[in-house]
Amino acid sequence: MDLSQFQFDLPEARIALRPAEPQDAARLLVVHGDGRLEDAGVRDLPRFLSAGDVLVFNDTRVLPAALKGVRPARDEAGQDVACDVNLTERVDTRTWRALARPGRRLKDGDTIIFADGFVAEITGHFEGGEIGLRFALEGDTQTAALDRHGAMPLPPYIARRRPADAKDRQTYQTAFAGEDAASVAAPTAGLHFTPRLLAECDAAGLVRETVRLHVGLGTFKPLEEKQLADNRLHEEWRRLTPETAAHLNAARKTGHRIVPVGTTAMRTLESCADAGGRLHPATGPTDIFLKPGDAVRATDALVTNFHLPGSSLFMLVCALMGTDVMQAAYAHAIASEYRFYSYGDACLLLP
Repeated sequence: MDLSQFQFDLPEARIALRPAEPQDAARLLVVHGDGRLEDAGVRDLPRFLSAGDVLVFNDTRVLPAALKGVRPARDEAGQDVACDVNLTERVDTRTWRALARPGRRLKDGDTIIFADGFVAEITGHFEGGEIGLRFALEGDTQTAALDRHGAMPLPPYIARRRPADAKDRQTYQTAFAGEDAASVAAPTAGLHFTPRLLAECDAAGLVRETVRLHVGLGTFKPLEEKQLADNRLHEEWRRLTPETAAHLNAARKTGHRIVPVGTTAMRTLESCADAGGRLHPATGPTDIFLKPGDAVRATDALVTNFHLPGSSLFMLVCALMGTDVMQAAYAHAIASEYRFYSYGDACLLLP
């Protein structure tokens, strides 16, 4: 498989730096399996689905995982070094993997001070430029310190253009996020679902269920040829409960569609489906990698945003709809000035 099949040219002006206001005012491109395209709005979603269809949301909560700190001078002749740190993966109650700048000036054993009483020691360096950070705080006290001193970990294509601010605390968190703050990126298709849109979906007879997948920064990393060869992505923790699996299986058995909201919800479902499409409860890591030619077993339609060229997520939507259909849909979206990526507009994919 050639990665060039999944490339496209996106003008920088099409990258959304802020969400629509209100967030359910975003546009919606409806893509049919035969290639037919319809321009609509996110609030039109209920008219393209049927009563009894099930929207499956990822209810993970985003942790304010972007931190600014100082590595103190190592001796009297040295200088303090300002550091930018993005937590990427929790290892245990005290330890995280993280990306940090300036990486070349950070050594194992160094301490980074983020605030009074909120410090971490560098415990190692890893592939991809990540470091290990062991915090003095753990559990709820660590979470409280992150909430107090951290900022929302905006994707690189936004963070390069503007810093995260207080407004992102609301706009980069879904309205239905649970209490377990462990994601370092938002399940962004869910950001469109304001309380008003959720109420309109309920009124239309759509059913809501939740799964949980803690999103890692691997979502934004370019694909590597080795990942294609190994047919594996980065691991992310996911959970499908027995009750939710039973509800989804029953809905599908009676002819209703299962409609994940976002690629993280879809990856969760597909990682829990057997060859016949029946869902089984599961808790733990998944590195499922869906690309054209792979069977899609538990997804009947998908609500999703527009994805990066050459990314695993664009390959996933091509697996559902076909590469030619999605390339044509993205070309239409670019020409029609849809807004792309995490804070951008949405697609409804109807295979």
